[in-house]
Amino acid sequence: MRAFQIQTFDAQPALAEVETPSPAAGEVAVKIAACGLNFADMLMAKGTYQDTPEPPFTLGMEVCGTVIAHGPGVDSPAIGTRVAVFGGQGGLADVATFPAALCRPVPDAMPDTVAAGFQVAYGTSHLALTRRARLQPWETLLVLGAAGGVGLTAVEIGKALGARVIAVARGADKLAVAREAGADHLIDSTDGDLKSQLKALGGVDVVYDPVGGDAFKAALSACNREARVIAVGFASGDVPQIPANILLVKNITVIGFYWGGYLKFAPDALTDSLSDLMDLYAQGKLRPHISHVLPLDRAGEGLDLLANRQATGKVVITP
Repeated sequence: MRAFQIQTFDAQPALAEVETPSPAAGEVAVKIAACGLNFADMLMAKGTYQDTPEPPFTLGMEVCGTVIAHGPGVDSPAIGTRVAVFGGQGGLADVATFPAALCRPVPDAMPDTVAAGFQVAYGTSHLALTRRARLQPWETLLVLGAAGGVGLTAVEIGKALGARVIAVARGADKLAVAREAGADHLIDSTDGDLKSQLKALGGVDVVYDPVGGDAFKAALSACNREARVIAVGFASGDVPQIPANILLVKNITVIGFYWGGYLKFAPDALTDSLSDLMDLYAQGKLRPHISHVLPLDRAGEGLDLLANRQATGKVVITP
């Protein structure tokens, strides 16, 4: 079968012919229909992600596909069941094996491409905003990188939770995508002083930040009293240093958030969150945005789209 693999961290990932895997005890084999790309896949390809396996390994953290075989001791999900899986790796291939316990049945009304890119982006924003930031309906939510894979979902979920949403993104096209997702106010990240524009809008109560760098600093300066700042990632490449005096004077809380870490210490939190998200999707309150769908032999182009910030919403690969 085909797999898009990292052989060494010094070389670019490439498509390879490998042996089709068989499921071990507790696992199922899944024929992959679609695989969602994430910023973490880029980091993993360089060996800089916190959960990077030793090479060689196959990229692709989240998938949708059909169960085609059971390993010893497994009888569900039944063969033929369409499932979504966050496996952390292995998804950019024709077939992959995953622990059966990680497989979640997909509603018939949810397309493969949507299900493949749903878990990480929506799961990250929902759990960050509900469990960690405890966003309230009367509060103002600032979303940085608002047209990106996770940023756009934060805009949608913030609106679904009743907040006023300020979206910051680069350029009119990306801001238009954020507006369609429900943003109340739009700010071009290249247009003037972000701090001043945020203060003119009354400041912010919760900051959702997958960007870092100067945007984080500006957002922190525009925080209202008792604001919460969620550090989701550092797409700018700049990990900001936090002046503790600002936190003290305004009673601000800075919150670290790593969605995948919950698999190890609170998996029920992920399961409950994804259940809530499926309900919101069924109610028509979430409209996942996919800017590119590419075949497996163009997976490298998909990673380049993320690296060059040319994508909005999700990039999905379909073997």
